[in-house]
Amino acid sequence: MPIDYLPTQNTPCVATVGFFDGVHLGHQHLISQVKEKATALGVASRIITLDSHPRQVLKQDYQPLLLNTKEEKIALLHQTGVDDVQVLTFNEALSSLSAHDFMQKILHDRCGAQALVIGYDNRFGHNRTDAFDDYVRYGHEMGIEVIEATPLVVGGKPVSSSRIRRLLQQGDVEEANRLLGYDYTLRGTVVHGNHLGRTLGFPTANMGDIDSMKLIPVGGVYSVRVRGRKGMTNIGSRPTFYENSEVTVETHILDFNDDIYGEELSISFVRRLRDERRFSSKDDLIQQLHTDMQQL
Repeated sequence: MPIDYLPTQNTPCVATVGFFDGVHLGHQHLISQVKEKATALGVASRIITLDSHPRQVLKQDYQPLLLNTKEEKIALLHQTGVDDVQVLTFNEALSSLSAHDFMQKILHDRCGAQALVIGYDNRFGHNRTDAFDDYVRYGHEMGIEVIEATPLVVGGKPVSSSRIRRLLQQGDVEEANRLLGYDYTLRGTVVHGNHLGRTLGFPTANMGDIDSMKLIPVGGVYSVRVRGRKGMTNIGSRPTFYENSEVTVETHILDFNDDIYGEELSISFVRRLRDERRFSSKDDLIQQLHTDMQQL
């Protein structure tokens, strides 16, 4: 399997390399250092990212839980104001490259890197056996200055994708949003359900086709924003009415009655209101839903 090389770039640059899941504040802090160095050298700033999570290629049964789809990530990377974003196909051939060969064949020969800014915890190359000092030594041979970026520390700990994933899995979307620098979002297509919400006086948009690798926050009821409106989303199995039902993502949009079946819907999470739980009666659930709505 050949390596899908980046196209040859005619302009020299300052580059950074990474998966960048979430494009969170920590990533944005690193990218700002790339842009500053590029300005100082009078060259372009360039991000090289991967099209898929390396473990998906190296471990066929690995199912990542990601903060972004590929399309979301690329859009967010462009929004950082960097001059160029290049997406590298991660395959077995690429995974077998040593750090030295990666720097020579891709960063130097194809990317025109004059400097490489590396995240404080980022390691690359086959089996990630090389350390930062090795990258500096290789770079000296190739005429690439290698710089270790400073981390962004919030709450006494560096901002990281894994930290944000844990927060979402705990339901703390407010803190996750703070570290992301934007509201966490799920996208999907509105599909027909069993219209249970409509019988309760709270019609919902049921989301299907959510990317299978996108992390869905822990079950519960959330305050969300949808198309500029307030809404509340239930993630769960609707235990008041069903036994062992599959998990669904259903959103009630306030003051909204349009027919949006088949349309793409994006919901941005604001905060978690409560756990999903079983109610003793339909009326008790309706009363709780009215209480929830007052907290949006």
